[in-house]
Amino acid sequence: MIHVIATIEVAEGTRDKFLEHFHNLVPLVLEEDGCISYGPAIDVDAKLDVQIGPRDNVVTVVEAWESVEALHAHLAAPHMDDYREKVKDIVTDTKIQVLSPA
Repeated sequence: MIHVIATIEVAEGTRDKFLEHFHNLVPLVLEEDGCISYGPAIDVDAKLDVQIGPRDNVVTVVEAWESVEALHAHLAAPHMDDYREKVKDIVTDTKIQVLSPA
């Protein structure tokens, strides 16, 4: 199993619109072979000294996949192309971490 943390920055004031598109995508991804979990999260101001944020223009996607191969298949899925087309004018940056349980 692998974990993926995707940090997606969106243009100011567009997070709700982005999340609307993303929530439409989630059921399609959850049906993919090898998908264990997949969902968006937004920052909560927990008033912790070590916390970054809150970041109003960031959506963090927390994912778990059975394998790196399943992740590669996910990234090539047709619905991912559709999603990327819908959010191309909203997303300003994406960073992805791929992790294994330690």
